[in-house]
Amino acid sequence: MNEENAAATASRTRRATLKTISDLTGLSLSTVSLGLRGGEALREETVRKITDAAASVGYVPDRAGVRLRTGKTNVVALVLDGADDSIDFARHAIRGVGHGIRGTRYHLTVTPEFDQSQSVDSIRYILEHRTADGVIITHTGAHDPRVKMLTDAKFPFVTHGRTEFLHQHPFHDFRSEAFAELAVERLASKGCKSIMLMIGDDKTFNYQNIVGAFQAASTRLGIEARLIDPNIDRATAAELRQLGRGMATDPGRPDGYISASEMRAISIIGGLIDGGAALGTDVHVVSKQTSDILTTFFPHIDTIEEDVYAAGRELARLLLRRIKGEPVEALQSLSEPVPHWRS
Repeated sequence: MNEENAAATASRTRRATLKTISDLTGLSLSTVSLGLRGGEALREETVRKITDAAASVGYVPDRAGVRLRTGKTNVVALVLDGADDSIDFARHAIRGVGHGIRGTRYHLTVTPEFDQSQSVDSIRYILEHRTADGVIITHTGAHDPRVKMLTDAKFPFVTHGRTEFLHQHPFHDFRSEAFAELAVERLASKGCKSIMLMIGDDKTFNYQNIVGAFQAASTRLGIEARLIDPNIDRATAAELRQLGRGMATDPGRPDGYISASEMRAISIIGGLIDGGAALGTDVHVVSKQTSDILTTFFPHIDTIEEDVYAAGRELARLLLRRIKGEPVEALQSLSEPVPHWRS
C-alpha cells in the first residue's frame, strides 16, 4: 500500500480535518480551505485534487466552525408545502433542488409544511437563528407574508410562484395562464360548449392566474365557463370520485373538464366512468400533468405538463446567484407548459 492510500485508510478511523486533506495532497491549509469553498481563484485540477481527497477520507465540514469563521452555514432551505395534491411534486422538487446545488459547498434542508401559518413560523425561525444562507418557498399567495418577511430582512430567497407585491423579488414559475388557455382551446376544438375548471386552494396566486385566463379564453371562444367550488381542495379521493359519479348522471353537466391537479383528475375521471360517462365521447378532459401516473390509468387523456424537477433545478440556480448578490431583476424566470394531445 502506498503512502497516499495508507493515509486515506488511516484517516477513516478518525474524523477527517482540513489538515488531513492538507497532509494527503501536500497543499497548504489555506489552499485546501479555499478549494473546499469552490476555489474560483485556483486551477481546476487543484480544486479537483482537493475535493477528491476530501471524498476519499469522508471529510464532513464542521458547520459550527464554518459559521464562526465566515458567518455562513453552507445550507439552503426548502420550505415545502406538503398539502399540495400534485402527484410527486415534493419528490421531484427536492431532487431538482438537490441536483441544482450538486458540486457546490451547499447542503439542502427540507421543511415540509401543511399549514400556511406554520410556513411563516418556519421562515421566522430561519431568520432569527440564521440556520441557512438562503431559502426557497413554494405555493405563494398574492400578498404572501413570507415574501414580505424575507424581503424586509434582506435575506436571500426565491419563490416557486409569483406575487402581487410592488417590490420585485426572485422567482421561478409555471406559466399557468398559458396552461388554462391551451386547455380551453383544446376542448373547444373538440366541440365542447360548456367547460368546468376543477381547481382548489383559492389562496394562491396561481389560482388567480389560472381562473382569469380560463374565463378570458372561454369568453373569447364563446364557451360557457364554470368554476368548481374551491373547497374541493379539502375533499378526499373517495369524495371526489363520488362527485364524479354525480356529474356523470347530471343532465346539465358540462361536456368538458379542465383539472389543475393530476390527483384530482384521477378521482373525478374514475367517478365519471363509474357513472356511465364515456371519456373522449360524452365528456372530454384536459389535466395538468406532473408525473406519469395519470396517463398510466388513462393513456388516452390529454395533458399539459409542468416539469417540477426542472423547476427545482432552476430555483436552486436562482437562489445561488442571489446569495452571491446578483440583482433581483435578473433572477425571474417562467417555464412554458408542454401539451400532450393524445385522444
